[in-house]
Amino acid sequence: MMAAAGRNRGPEQAQVRHAGAGKRSWPARIAAAALIAYASYFAWACAAIVTQAGRDEAKQADVIVVFGAAEYKGRPSPVYRARLDHAFELYKRKLASVVITTGGSGGEVVFTEGRVGHDYLVGRGIGDRHLIAETQSDNSAQSAERVAAIMEANGMRSCIAVSDPYHEFRIKRLLEAHEIVVYTSPRPQETTPAVVDQAVNVAREALSYTLWRLHLYRR
Repeated sequence: MMAAAGRNRGPEQAQVRHAGAGKRSWPARIAAAALIAYASYFAWACAAIVTQAGRDEAKQADVIVVFGAAEYKGRPSPVYRARLDHAFELYKRKLASVVITTGGSGGEVVFTEGRVGHDYLVGRGIGDRHLIAETQSDNSAQSAERVAAIMEANGMRSCIAVSDPYHEFRIKRLLEAHEIVVYTSPRPQETTPAVVDQAVNVAREALSYTLWRLHLYRR
C-alpha cells in the first residue's frame, strides 16, 4: 500500500516540477523580448541614419552650424576642412548670414576645433562679425547644448547643420531636443567609403543615438 501511495504522488510531483520550470522561464522570455525590441529599434535607427545621410535640406536659416572634427596644430583635418568648405559654399549662397563653428580642445593646450574653424573661414573671406566660435564642447551633445544657448542669446531659431553624412541624423535630433528648427546639409565626400566602413559608421551612430535616447550616453 505504501508503495502504491508513493507511485500515486508521481504525477503531482511532475506537475510541480513543470510549473517551477515555467516560472523560471519568465526571466528568459522577458530578456528575449527586450532583445528583440532593442534589435528592432536599432534596425530602425540604422535605416533612418542612412536615409538622412542622403538628404540635403539646406534652405534659408538664421545660422549655419559646423560641427567640429580633428585639427592638427591649428590646421583643420581633411574631414573638418571639407565641412568648413561646405559651410562656406552655403554662406556664399546667402542661406544664412552667420556661421557657428564648434568644438573644444580635445586635450590640446593651444588650439580648439571651434577657433581653428573660425580662423579657417576668416581666411576664406568671411568677416569676423559673421562668425561665432564655440570652443568649450567635448562631444556632439555638448556642442548642441552650447549652440542652442548661443542661438537663444542671439534670437536665432533655425540652423543648417553641417557634418558628415552619417552624423547628420543624430545631430539633428540633438539640436531639435533644444527646440531648434534644423536643416541638415552633409559635406560632400570625394570618394564613396567602403561598404564595411559605411556599415561601421552607421552602426556606431545608431548605438550612440539609442544610448542617448536612453540617457546613457552623451557623445
